[in-house]
Amino acid sequence: MLRLESLTKRYGAHEAVRNLSLHVRAGELFGFLGPNGAGKTTTIKMIAGLLRPTSGRIEIAGHDLALHPVEAKGALGFIPDRPFLYEKLSALEFMRFVAGIYGFDSGILNGRIDELLDLVELHTARGELIESFSHGMKQRLVIASAFLHQPKVMVVDEPMVGLDPKGARLIKRVFREFCDSGHSVFVSTHTLEVAQELCDRIGIILRGELVALGTMSDLKSKAQMEGDLEEVFLKLTGGEGFKESEVAS
Repeated sequence: MLRLESLTKRYGAHEAVRNLSLHVRAGELFGFLGPNGAGKTTTIKMIAGLLRPTSGRIEIAGHDLALHPVEAKGALGFIPDRPFLYEKLSALEFMRFVAGIYGFDSGILNGRIDELLDLVELHTARGELIESFSHGMKQRLVIASAFLHQPKVMVVDEPMVGLDPKGARLIKRVFREFCDSGHSVFVSTHTLEVAQELCDRIGIILRGELVALGTMSDLKSKAQMEGDLEEVFLKLTGGEGFKESEVAS
């Protein structure tokens, strides 16, 4: 569903991402982990089409991003770590605005818009201005808007930032149901507990290179140790780049 082949991004002599290859399968919730500065954000920006790779290939739902960018991006949903919204719009107006970006008639999509706002528990706030929303409500609105055009692959950067426990549980359920319907989620997070709970497989990037890939059992085998994901992650990365508070968050 999402395929990266020999993906490389250079800034002068510095290689932010080096020869990265992985395949996220249909129905899979894939975790992408790494210390600060490891290349996670650069990789996500290349997948989203915000950065052009120096070399390599990105395929989204069978569409080559370089050769067929409109089709590839049309199959992709993107949820950033910080919601960027037009705060003078209501939630309903924002959803209609997003529908227009994708070329949809918002009148035709009214039922879907209502369905998505209800899914993220914002239906009763649909007429309120976004500026009155809490951070968690804004994050849930961004998530609803990312599903509006019915993508096949969802790329998510730090999905649980600013969410209370109820909101976090809701979003976990939404992602799992999305994958259960045959789609895929590629999620980058510093919250290792969330990755261990949610992800079917996990890739770990270090200094721009993929150093581990597989199920939790595979990662434990590679690290030659038992333990939770935090312990395995620190063993595989040498504890590099994480502050103690970030690992524990």
